[in-house]
Amino acid sequence: MKTKNSLALFSLFVFLAGCASLQTGGDVQLGRQALLAGNNETALGYFQSAAQRDPNYVYATGSSPKQSVWSYVGRAEYLTGRFPQAQQNLERALSGNREEDIARLYFGLTLAREGDRQRASKEIESGMRGINNFLDYINQSQRFSIGQFWDPARDIRSAIQSNLAMISSKEIDWQKLTADTEWLGIRMEQESDLARRQEVFENTRDSAGRPR
Repeated sequence: MKTKNSLALFSLFVFLAGCASLQTGGDVQLGRQALLAGNNETALGYFQSAAQRDPNYVYATGSSPKQSVWSYVGRAEYLTGRFPQAQQNLERALSGNREEDIARLYFGLTLAREGDRQRASKEIESGMRGINNFLDYINQSQRFSIGQFWDPARDIRSAIQSNLAMISSKEIDWQKLTADTEWLGIRMEQESDLARRQEVFENTRDSAGRPR
């Protein structure tokens, strides 16, 4: 009897954990949709809900860069003008994954808003270089699959190179750099979804481009 009860309790625990994980992932996806639509307050609410349910949640789909829930919370806080909170949560995201380049972009933006432009430029530069390296890597390593759909026209990498040149020159137009960095953060989210949709579409076609 005890064994049966223990198995039943364990099964219930696994079921509830699975439901919580699905709900957390659902909140993150709803938050991402709101973020991409420019509804930043709504996005923040979803991300905060996900973080409260599972503070260790990491959003990862296929070839997209892994991003912690705290990265999303921090980004939404930045976009809604909550700069001290954004800095704290983006630091938390980076403490869990130093290579989370999109979080580093927003961390740099937050530092700039807080007046620490010298440190901000270094963080933004590091984040941009990391994203550029990711795009080059996936284009090469998965060029016959999803890699061909990431930044195919090199628009993202061209913008990165232009901004890196500006940072290196030490003559930084902060209004332009801020706008371009914010654009890059959102564009990478869009590119992730576009690449996955394009891969799914191509997998439904035959070699002649006809539906299978």
